[in-house]
Amino acid sequence: MQQRLNLILLGVDDIPRSAAFYAALGWPAAPSSHAGFVKIDLGGVVLGLISRRDLAADAGQPDSQPVQAAHSALVYLARQPDEVAAALALAVQHGGKLVKPATTTAWGVAGYFRDPDGHLFEVCYEDGWVFDEAGRLLV
Repeated sequence: MQQRLNLILLGVDDIPRSAAFYAALGWPAAPSSHAGFVKIDLGGVVLGLISRRDLAADAGQPDSQPVQAAHSALVYLARQPDEVAAALALAVQHGGKLVKPATTTAWGVAGYFRDPDGHLFEVCYEDGWVFDEAGRLLV
């Protein structure tokens, strides 16, 4: 299996509401999206929004709300330290819930929010991350 991820699926309660939330963050739906499946281009990886019920049925799992514990998080790496607080504020302004404000850490600045469906996101700035010209993370 080739070492890559192509698509991150998030089960959501209301696809139009979730699509509007991400569009307000500057992540618009791709033209090939439709009412049952919204695709957001993240620069080579797609964030897919699908109804929680449809995702559970497809996976053969019970339809349930996400666990609110921090078992995983999606991470947005900021380019500047002050972008962390600005990104968190934008998420909250458009329906996200602040979990942890921008806080100075041993490695930089970080904070957390949950999207309208409870998915945990970290917004983080660290000096050590390097991006190419297209904004893709280099490791």
